[in-house]
Parts: sequence; C-alpha cells; structure tokens
Amino acid sequence: MSGFAGFALRRALATVVTLLAVSVIVYVVFYVTPGNVAQITCGPRCSPAQVQQVAEQLHLNEPLYVRYGHFLQGIVAGQDYSTGTSVAHCPAPCLGLSYQSDQQVTELILAKLPVSLSLVLGGMVLWLLLGVGTGVLSAWRRGRLSERVLTAITLAGTATPVFVIGLVLMIVVCGELELLPFPQYVALTDDPEQWAWNLLLPWLSLALIEAAAFARLTRAAMLETLAEDHIRTFRAYGVTERAVIGRHALRGALAPVIALNANNVGSAVGGAVLTETLFGLPGIGQELVHAVHVVDLPVVVGMVLVIGFFVVLANAVADVLYAVADRRVVLA
Repeated sequence: MSGFAGFALRRALATVVTLLAVSVIVYVVFYVTPGNVAQITCGPRCSPAQVQQVAEQLHLNEPLYVRYGHFLQGIVAGQDYSTGTSVAHCPAPCLGLSYQSDQQVTELILAKLPVSLSLVLGGMVLWLLLGVGTGVLSAWRRGRLSERVLTAITLAGTATPVFVIGLVLMIVVCGELELLPFPQYVALTDDPEQWAWNLLLPWLSLALIEAAAFARLTRAAMLETLAEDHIRTFRAYGVTERAVIGRHALRGALAPVIALNANNVGSAVGGAVLTETLFGLPGIGQELVHAVHVVDLPVVVGMVLVIGFFVVLANAVADVLYAVADRRVVLA
C-alpha cells in the first residue's frame, strides 16, 4: 500500500472512531439526564399512556449500554416505531421520531439540508476567493497604502455582524437600486438560474464575514512563508516575484487556510442561523432553533448529530488536502 493510500485509510478509520465518539457524547448529554426523558421527548401534551409508550420505544428501563446499542442500531440499520395502531419502519440512518410532529427526524433533516448546503457551499466559494485573494494581495503589497486599506477593510468586516451586512445589502441592492428581488429560496432542481440569483445576497453576506478572517490568516501565513530561506533562494536565482508568490509562497501558506475552511464549513451547516433567518431560508439552522424552542428532543439530537458529522467530515477532507498540498504530512 502506497504512503498516500495508507494515510487516507488511517484518516478514514480515525473519522469513523470520532463519529462513534460524537454519537456517544450526544446520546449521554441528551438522553442520560435528570428528569423524565420520556416526557420531555414526547412533549407536554402527551398522556401518561403515550409517555409510557415512548419510554418503551427508547428502552429507558434497560441498562445504559443496551439503550445506546438500540440508538446506534437505528443509525446503522434502521428500526421500527409503533404508532399505536401500526408499526412504521424508519430506514437507516434513522435518527429517531419527532413525537410532536409525527415525522421521522431523518426525513425532516433531508428536507432542510439542501438549503443549508446551498448557502454554505456557495458562500465558501466566495469567501475563499475574496479572503485568500485579499490576503495574498496584502502580503504582496506590504507597507504600501493599498495594504493598509485592505487591512482596514478586513478589520471592519470582522467587526460587523452578518445581519447588518445582510440588511444593508437588501436595502441597497433590492430596495434602492432594485437590481435583485428580495431573496426567496428556489430549489436548484426547479430552476438553477433563480436558485443562484436568490442566493446571491445570502452568499455575499456570509462570505464577507468569513472572508475577513481568511484574509488576515492568509496574509500572516504568506508573510511567514516569504521570510523563509527557500523563498530568498528563489529570488536570488532570478525567479519573478509573481512566480514566487503564486507558485511557492501561496502553497506554503495553504495549511492554515485549509484548517480554517474545514472548521467553518462544518460548523456553518448548522450555524448560519442569522443568515437563514434574515433571508427566510428554511435550512437546518432555522429548524434547530425551532426544535430547541418547542423542546423537540429527537429533532435536536438528530440535528446535533448531523452538524457533528459535517464538522468531522470536513476536517477529514482537510487532512487529505494537507497531504495533497504537502507530501511531508503523509510521512508524519
């Protein structure tokens, strides 16, 4: 097995172990708590008979390891739920049943996930282009007026809340200039062009906030790389400054950018609540806030597991990209 293949296999195994650990922590935090878990899960309007039925379905009278085993079995292989008059099957990955809405949590999440992924992935493209580009330009123009202006802009972006940027964009672009209609989510499969136009302002709002952090990080990493011996050697051999920046210094500065991007993408799937709420996007973040508000425990648990999955997956992908950008990582 080659070095890169072995590295990828180790990272895949580590990802599986990490996901298993996340599931244990989430189960313990939400289901091994003081109080009547069955009553909280079922909701305040449930009768004693319904609460007892929920307790049986959650196996609350069995030992903790057995209860967690049933929970994990549902995720891996699915499980059956009694509806009182019949038995409904929840296919894998089964994240439970919302007793308040009578919906399978997996179906609810799958209905919201495309919205959040559309927002995050589109925003990611913009924040990488704006942030990395600004950071490289700032490092290249260090000590000049343009560098000071770019630094001031990135600091302003870091300090400005996303809802302020979003409101200003809607007032100016949609209200005053009437260049775009007020955003209303359209599915990609229904109309790709309208999908993009309606997400343009949410993408910009999210990207302008995140790009500020990427610009500062890229600038610092570029300046550190440009001070290394091998960069001075390239310059001594007559390599053009553009080639030094683009081919050598930027590649050496990619590692922290990859790490930050992995963390941001994973957390933004469920963390872009303000952006989704401001623009009326029915995504996972907005649904999570609603589930917390009405104390819909199975939905909260399922959402937290999905967000954790994306955080772990994004960091696993980042590890592989490390190895692509720097082969020394494979040997570490």
